[in-house]
Amino acid sequence: MRKPKVWGEACPNPDCASYRLLNCGNVSAISTYLTQSGKRRIFRCKDCESTFSETRDTVFFDLRTSEEKVIMALKMLLVTVGLSDIGFVLGVTEETVLRWLEGVAQKAHEINAHLLRDRPVTEVQLDEMWRFIRRKHAQQAEADGESTDMSEDGRQWVWISFAPQYRLILATFVGPRTVASAWQLMQLTAAVVLGVPCFFSDGFSGYLSARIEVYQTLKTFAPTGKRGRPRKPIKAPHPELVYGQIVKKKRRGRLQEVGYRVRCGCERFEELGLSMSTSLIQRLNLTLRHALAPLVRKSQSFCKDRTYMRRRVTFLQAFYNFARPHMSLRLPLPDQQPHASGLIPPTWQQRTPGMAAGLTDHVWTFRELLTVKFEPIHNQSGSG
Repeated sequence: MRKPKVWGEACPNPDCASYRLLNCGNVSAISTYLTQSGKRRIFRCKDCESTFSETRDTVFFDLRTSEEKVIMALKMLLVTVGLSDIGFVLGVTEETVLRWLEGVAQKAHEINAHLLRDRPVTEVQLDEMWRFIRRKHAQQAEADGESTDMSEDGRQWVWISFAPQYRLILATFVGPRTVASAWQLMQLTAAVVLGVPCFFSDGFSGYLSARIEVYQTLKTFAPTGKRGRPRKPIKAPHPELVYGQIVKKKRRGRLQEVGYRVRCGCERFEELGLSMSTSLIQRLNLTLRHALAPLVRKSQSFCKDRTYMRRRVTFLQAFYNFARPHMSLRLPLPDQQPHASGLIPPTWQQRTPGMAAGLTDHVWTFRELLTVKFEPIHNQSGSG
Protein backbone atom coordinates (compact mmCIF):
# COMPACT_ATOMS: atom_id res chain seq x y z
CA MET A 1 0.00 0.00 0.00
CA ARG A 2 1.34 3.42 -0.94
CA LYS A 3 2.07 5.66 2.05
CA PRO A 4 1.65 9.46 1.97
CA LYS A 5 4.88 11.39 1.62
CA VAL A 6 6.15 13.31 4.63
CA TRP A 7 6.89 16.83 3.45
CA GLY A 8 8.20 18.29 6.70
CA GLU A 9 5.63 21.09 6.56
CA ALA A 10 3.22 22.35 9.20
CA CYS A 11 -0.17 24.02 8.89
CA PRO A 12 0.17 27.80 9.49
CA ASN A 13 -3.51 28.27 10.40
CA PRO A 14 -3.78 29.19 14.13
CA ASP A 15 -7.34 27.81 14.27
CA CYS A 16 -6.28 24.37 13.02
CA ALA A 17 -5.87 21.44 15.44
CA SER A 18 -2.53 20.62 13.76
CA TYR A 19 -1.20 24.17 13.89
CA ARG A 20 2.62 24.16 13.47
CA LEU A 21 2.83 20.40 14.05
CA LEU A 22 5.32 18.67 11.74
CA ASN A 23 5.01 15.23 10.15
CA CYS A 24 1.45 14.58 11.29
CA GLY A 25 0.25 13.28 7.92
CA ASN A 26 -2.20 16.15 7.48
CA VAL A 27 -0.27 18.03 4.76
CA SER A 28 -0.32 17.06 1.09
CA ALA A 29 1.04 18.76 -2.05
CA ILE A 30 -1.69 19.83 -4.47
CA SER A 31 0.06 21.99 -7.10
CA THR A 32 3.16 23.95 -8.05
CA TYR A 33 3.89 27.49 -9.20
CA LEU A 34 6.83 29.14 -10.92
CA THR A 35 9.10 31.70 -9.30
CA GLN A 36 12.40 33.30 -10.28
CA SER A 37 14.12 30.53 -8.29
CA GLY A 38 12.25 27.63 -9.91
CA LYS A 39 9.15 25.61 -9.04
CA ARG A 40 7.63 25.82 -5.57
CA ARG A 41 4.88 23.63 -4.13
CA ILE A 42 1.51 24.56 -2.70
CA PHE A 43 0.28 22.42 0.20
CA ARG A 44 -3.13 21.76 1.71
CA CYS A 45 -3.98 20.83 5.27
CA LYS A 46 -6.51 18.00 5.45
CA ASP A 47 -7.76 19.10 8.86
CA CYS A 48 -8.76 22.70 8.07
CA GLU A 49 -8.61 22.67 4.22
CA SER A 50 -6.33 25.74 4.19
CA THR A 51 -3.62 26.10 1.54
CA PHE A 52 -0.16 27.58 1.91
CA SER A 53 3.07 27.85 -0.05
CA GLU A 54 6.35 26.06 0.47
CA THR A 55 8.09 29.28 1.52
CA ARG A 56 5.62 30.10 4.31
CA ASP A 57 7.37 30.88 7.64
CA THR A 58 10.74 31.26 5.89
CA VAL A 59 12.87 34.26 4.95
CA PHE A 60 11.84 33.87 1.27
CA PHE A 61 8.10 34.19 1.88
CA ASP A 62 6.35 36.87 -0.20
CA LEU A 63 9.57 38.02 -1.90
CA ARG A 64 9.76 38.85 -5.60
CA THR A 65 13.55 38.73 -5.67
CA SER A 66 15.28 35.46 -6.51
CA GLU A 67 16.43 33.38 -3.57
CA GLU A 68 20.00 33.33 -4.84
CA LYS A 69 20.21 37.13 -4.72
CA VAL A 70 18.76 37.22 -1.19
CA ILE A 71 21.23 34.59 0.00
CA MET A 72 24.12 36.50 -1.58
CA ALA A 73 23.09 39.73 0.14
CA LEU A 74 22.75 38.07 3.54
CA LYS A 75 26.13 36.36 3.15
CA MET A 76 27.74 39.69 2.32
CA LEU A 77 26.34 41.10 5.57
CA LEU A 78 28.48 38.53 7.41
CA VAL A 79 31.77 39.40 5.69
CA THR A 80 32.09 43.12 6.55
CA VAL A 81 30.40 44.41 3.40
CA GLY A 82 28.49 47.66 3.87
CA LEU A 83 24.89 48.26 2.81
CA SER A 84 25.80 50.67 0.02
CA ASP A 85 28.31 48.16 -1.38
CA ILE A 86 25.72 45.37 -1.34
CA GLY A 87 23.23 47.59 -3.14
CA PHE A 88 25.81 48.53 -5.78
CA VAL A 89 26.83 44.93 -6.48
CA LEU A 90 23.35 43.39 -6.50
CA GLY A 91 21.39 46.30 -7.89
CA VAL A 92 19.02 46.72 -4.94
CA THR A 93 18.36 49.56 -2.53
CA GLU A 94 19.61 49.71 1.06
CA GLU A 95 16.01 49.65 2.30
CA THR A 96 15.48 46.33 0.53
CA VAL A 97 18.54 44.80 2.20
CA LEU A 98 17.32 46.05 5.58
CA ARG A 99 13.94 44.38 5.02
CA TRP A 100 15.72 41.12 4.27
CA LEU A 101 17.79 41.62 7.41
CA GLU A 102 14.60 42.05 9.44
CA GLY A 103 13.25 38.73 8.15
CA VAL A 104 16.46 36.80 8.81
CA ALA A 105 16.77 38.35 12.29
CA GLN A 106 13.28 37.08 13.14
CA LYS A 107 14.25 33.62 11.91
CA ALA A 108 17.51 33.74 13.92
CA HIS A 109 15.58 34.76 17.04
CA GLU A 110 13.25 31.80 16.47
CA ILE A 111 16.23 29.45 16.16
CA ASN A 112 17.78 30.76 19.37
CA ALA A 113 14.49 30.54 21.26
CA HIS A 114 13.89 26.91 20.26
CA LEU A 115 17.40 25.49 20.54
CA LEU A 116 19.23 27.59 23.13
CA ARG A 117 17.54 26.52 26.36
CA ASP A 118 18.39 24.38 29.39
CA ARG A 119 22.05 23.92 28.41
CA PRO A 120 24.29 22.39 31.10
CA VAL A 121 27.20 24.84 31.15
CA THR A 122 30.06 24.89 33.66
CA GLU A 123 31.71 28.19 32.73
CA VAL A 124 30.43 31.39 31.12
CA GLN A 125 32.66 34.22 29.92
CA LEU A 126 31.20 37.72 29.59
CA ASP A 127 32.46 40.73 27.72
CA GLU A 128 31.29 43.84 25.90
CA MET A 129 32.52 45.54 22.72
CA TRP A 130 32.46 49.27 22.16
CA ARG A 131 30.71 50.79 19.16
CA PHE A 132 28.63 53.88 18.50
CA ILE A 133 25.21 54.36 16.91
CA ARG A 134 24.55 57.40 14.68
CA ARG A 135 27.05 59.60 16.57
CA LYS A 136 30.02 59.05 18.86
CA HIS A 137 28.52 60.98 21.77
CA ALA A 138 24.87 60.70 22.66
CA GLN A 139 22.71 63.77 23.00
CA GLN A 140 22.03 62.64 26.59
CA ALA A 141 25.43 61.39 27.78
CA GLU A 142 27.06 61.05 31.17
CA ALA A 143 30.07 63.06 32.26
CA ASP A 144 32.43 60.28 31.13
CA GLY A 145 30.85 60.19 27.66
CA GLU A 146 28.86 56.97 28.17
CA SER A 147 25.25 56.85 27.00
CA THR A 148 22.45 56.67 29.55
CA ASP A 149 19.87 53.91 29.82
CA MET A 150 17.38 56.03 27.86
CA SER A 151 19.82 56.82 25.02
CA GLU A 152 19.68 54.86 21.76
CA ASP A 153 22.57 56.70 20.12
CA GLY A 154 26.16 57.43 21.03
CA ARG A 155 28.23 54.75 22.73
CA GLN A 156 26.38 51.44 22.46
CA TRP A 157 28.13 48.23 23.50
CA VAL A 158 27.69 44.70 22.17
CA TRP A 159 27.25 42.47 25.24
CA ILE A 160 28.05 38.76 24.82
CA SER A 161 27.88 35.68 27.03
CA PHE A 162 29.97 32.76 25.80
CA ALA A 163 30.34 29.10 26.80
CA PRO A 164 34.01 28.24 26.15
CA GLN A 165 33.60 24.47 26.49
CA TYR A 166 31.31 24.42 23.44
CA ARG A 167 32.48 27.70 21.80
CA LEU A 168 28.78 28.57 21.94
CA ILE A 169 27.36 32.11 21.98
CA LEU A 170 24.67 31.94 24.65
CA ALA A 171 23.17 35.43 24.49
CA THR A 172 23.78 38.84 22.96
CA PHE A 173 22.50 42.32 23.68
CA VAL A 174 23.22 45.80 22.33
CA GLY A 175 22.92 48.70 24.76
CA PRO A 176 24.82 51.29 26.78
CA ARG A 177 27.46 50.30 29.34
CA THR A 178 25.20 50.45 32.37
CA VAL A 179 24.00 48.14 35.12
CA ALA A 180 20.66 47.79 33.35
CA SER A 181 22.35 46.39 30.23
CA ALA A 182 24.41 43.98 32.35
CA TRP A 183 21.20 42.82 34.05
CA GLN A 184 19.56 42.31 30.64
CA LEU A 185 22.47 40.13 29.50
CA MET A 186 22.30 38.10 32.70
CA GLN A 187 18.57 37.56 32.24
CA LEU A 188 19.10 36.30 28.69
CA THR A 189 21.94 34.03 29.82
CA ALA A 190 19.95 32.59 32.74
CA ALA A 191 17.15 31.64 30.31
CA VAL A 192 19.64 29.54 28.30
CA VAL A 193 21.85 27.79 30.87
CA LEU A 194 20.79 25.11 33.31
CA GLY A 195 21.73 25.68 36.94
CA VAL A 196 24.27 28.20 38.18
CA PRO A 197 27.52 28.28 36.16
CA CYS A 198 30.78 30.06 36.96
CA PHE A 199 31.05 33.54 35.49
CA PHE A 200 34.22 35.36 34.45
CA SER A 201 34.37 38.88 33.07
CA ASP A 202 36.38 42.08 33.01
CA GLY A 203 36.43 44.61 35.83
CA PHE A 204 33.10 46.29 35.06
CA SER A 205 31.47 46.94 38.44
CA GLY A 206 27.89 46.49 37.23
CA TYR A 207 28.23 42.75 36.64
CA LEU A 208 28.19 41.79 40.33
CA SER A 209 24.92 43.53 41.20
CA ALA A 210 23.33 42.19 38.01
CA ARG A 211 24.30 38.62 38.92
CA ILE A 212 22.91 38.96 42.44
CA GLU A 213 19.63 40.20 40.97
CA VAL A 214 19.37 37.08 38.78
CA TYR A 215 21.07 34.46 41.01
CA GLN A 216 20.03 35.38 44.53
CA THR A 217 18.69 34.10 47.82
CA LEU A 218 16.96 36.06 50.55
CA LYS A 219 19.00 36.21 53.72
CA THR A 220 16.72 36.52 56.75
CA PHE A 221 17.67 37.50 60.30
CA ALA A 222 16.34 35.93 63.48
CA PRO A 223 14.52 38.15 65.98
CA THR A 224 16.88 39.58 68.59
CA GLY A 225 14.23 40.20 71.25
CA LYS A 226 15.22 43.84 71.50
CA ARG A 227 12.96 46.82 70.97
CA GLY A 228 12.47 48.21 67.50
CA ARG A 229 11.58 46.90 64.07
CA PRO A 230 13.07 43.57 62.98
CA ARG A 231 15.80 43.67 60.38
CA LYS A 232 14.53 43.28 56.84
CA PRO A 233 15.74 40.39 54.63
CA ILE A 234 18.51 41.27 52.19
CA LYS A 235 19.52 39.83 48.84
CA ALA A 236 22.57 37.57 48.97
CA PRO A 237 24.41 35.74 46.17
CA HIS A 238 23.29 32.21 45.40
CA PRO A 239 25.38 29.65 47.34
CA GLU A 240 26.57 28.07 44.08
CA LEU A 241 27.37 31.36 42.34
CA VAL A 242 31.03 31.85 41.37
CA TYR A 243 32.13 35.14 39.87
CA GLY A 244 35.68 36.13 39.02
CA GLN A 245 37.06 39.29 37.43
CA ILE A 246 40.14 39.85 35.33
CA VAL A 247 41.18 43.47 35.82
CA LYS A 248 43.63 44.91 33.31
CA LYS A 249 45.51 48.11 34.06
CA LYS A 250 46.79 50.03 31.07
CA ARG A 251 48.93 53.11 30.66
CA ARG A 252 48.94 55.04 27.40
CA GLY A 253 47.25 52.14 25.65
CA ARG A 254 49.77 49.53 26.84
CA LEU A 255 49.01 46.74 29.25
CA GLN A 256 50.88 47.16 32.52
CA GLU A 257 49.30 44.72 34.96
CA VAL A 258 46.67 41.98 35.07
CA GLY A 259 44.83 41.30 38.34
CA TYR A 260 42.61 38.37 39.28
CA ARG A 261 39.98 38.47 41.99
CA VAL A 262 37.08 36.22 42.98
CA ARG A 263 34.11 38.35 43.99
CA CYS A 264 31.96 35.50 45.32
CA GLY A 265 32.08 31.69 45.57
CA CYS A 266 35.76 31.22 46.50
CA GLU A 267 35.25 27.73 47.96
CA ARG A 268 33.35 26.38 44.96
CA PHE A 269 35.89 27.97 42.61
CA GLU A 270 38.68 26.02 44.31
CA GLU A 271 36.64 22.80 44.29
CA LEU A 272 35.99 23.00 40.54
CA GLY A 273 39.64 23.72 39.79
CA LEU A 274 38.86 26.16 36.98
CA SER A 275 41.29 28.74 35.66
CA MET A 276 40.09 32.33 35.47
CA SER A 277 40.28 33.54 31.89
CA THR A 278 38.41 35.54 29.24
CA SER A 279 40.81 34.83 26.37
CA LEU A 280 38.32 32.85 24.28
CA ILE A 281 35.64 35.52 24.32
CA GLN A 282 38.29 38.10 23.51
CA ARG A 283 39.10 36.02 20.43
CA LEU A 284 35.39 35.87 19.65
CA ASN A 285 35.30 39.68 19.70
CA LEU A 286 37.89 39.69 16.92
CA THR A 287 35.75 37.28 14.91
CA LEU A 288 32.74 39.57 15.27
CA ARG A 289 34.72 42.64 14.24
CA HIS A 290 35.89 40.79 11.13
CA ALA A 291 32.34 39.68 10.29
CA LEU A 292 30.05 42.70 10.79
CA ALA A 293 30.82 45.95 9.00
CA PRO A 294 29.43 48.22 11.78
CA LEU A 295 31.90 46.68 14.26
CA VAL A 296 35.00 47.41 12.17
CA ARG A 297 37.20 50.02 13.78
CA LYS A 298 37.71 53.36 11.99
CA SER A 299 35.01 52.58 9.44
CA GLN A 300 32.17 54.61 7.96
CA SER A 301 29.82 51.62 8.02
CA PHE A 302 28.30 52.42 11.39
CA CYS A 303 24.61 51.83 12.11
CA LYS A 304 22.17 54.73 12.23
CA ASP A 305 19.66 52.80 14.34
CA ARG A 306 20.29 50.46 17.28
CA THR A 307 17.56 48.09 16.07
CA TYR A 308 19.55 47.27 12.93
CA MET A 309 22.63 46.58 15.01
CA ARG A 310 20.71 44.18 17.22
CA ARG A 311 19.37 42.36 14.17
CA ARG A 312 22.86 41.93 12.72
CA VAL A 313 24.24 40.55 15.99
CA THR A 314 21.30 38.12 16.38
CA PHE A 315 21.77 36.91 12.81
CA LEU A 316 25.50 36.39 13.36
CA GLN A 317 24.83 34.49 16.60
CA ALA A 318 22.64 31.90 14.83
CA PHE A 319 25.08 31.60 11.92
CA TYR A 320 28.08 31.21 14.24
CA ASN A 321 26.41 28.55 16.40
CA PHE A 322 24.91 26.32 13.70
CA ALA A 323 26.33 27.02 10.23
CA ARG A 324 29.98 27.95 10.81
CA PRO A 325 32.38 25.05 11.63
CA HIS A 326 34.91 25.80 14.36
CA MET A 327 38.42 24.46 13.87
CA SER A 328 39.02 23.78 17.57
CA LEU A 329 35.89 21.55 17.71
CA ARG A 330 36.72 19.22 14.80
CA LEU A 331 37.25 15.50 15.46
CA PRO A 332 39.67 13.15 13.67
CA LEU A 333 38.07 10.56 11.41
CA PRO A 334 39.18 6.91 11.52
CA ASP A 335 41.70 5.76 8.93
CA GLN A 336 40.03 5.05 5.60
CA GLN A 337 41.05 3.00 2.61
CA PRO A 338 42.47 5.13 -0.25
CA HIS A 339 40.05 5.82 -3.05
CA ALA A 340 40.66 4.18 -6.40
CA SER A 341 40.31 7.52 -8.14
CA GLY A 342 43.17 8.96 -6.11
CA LEU A 343 41.10 11.53 -4.25
CA ILE A 344 42.37 12.56 -0.82
CA PRO A 345 39.88 11.38 1.80
CA PRO A 346 38.82 13.83 4.53
CA THR A 347 40.68 13.46 7.81
CA TRP A 348 38.49 15.62 10.06
CA GLN A 349 34.84 15.78 10.98
CA GLN A 350 33.87 19.44 10.98
CA ARG A 351 31.70 20.53 13.90
CA THR A 352 29.86 23.69 14.85
CA PRO A 353 29.32 24.96 18.41
CA GLY A 354 25.75 23.71 18.15
CA MET A 355 27.01 20.20 17.37
CA ALA A 356 29.46 20.30 20.28
CA ALA A 357 26.63 21.31 22.64
CA GLY A 358 24.34 18.54 21.35
CA LEU A 359 21.84 20.93 19.78
CA THR A 360 22.13 19.51 16.27
CA ASP A 361 23.82 16.58 14.53
CA HIS A 362 25.13 18.25 11.35
CA VAL A 363 26.52 21.49 9.96
CA TRP A 364 23.63 23.58 8.72
CA THR A 365 23.66 24.95 5.21
CA PHE A 366 22.99 28.64 4.73
CA ARG A 367 19.64 27.87 3.10
CA GLU A 368 18.68 25.65 6.02
CA LEU A 369 19.41 28.54 8.36
CA LEU A 370 16.86 30.65 6.47
CA THR A 371 14.14 28.02 5.99
CA VAL A 372 14.20 25.84 9.13
CA LYS A 373 10.81 25.31 10.81
CA PHE A 374 10.01 24.27 14.36
CA GLU A 375 7.10 22.92 16.31
CA PRO A 376 5.85 24.85 19.36
CA ILE A 377 8.29 24.71 22.25
CA HIS A 378 5.89 22.79 24.53
CA ASN A 379 5.82 19.96 21.94
CA GLN A 380 9.61 19.67 21.67
CA SER A 381 12.15 17.69 23.64
CA GLY A 382 15.09 19.32 25.41
CA SER A 383 17.28 19.03 22.29
CA GLY A 384 14.75 20.73 20.01
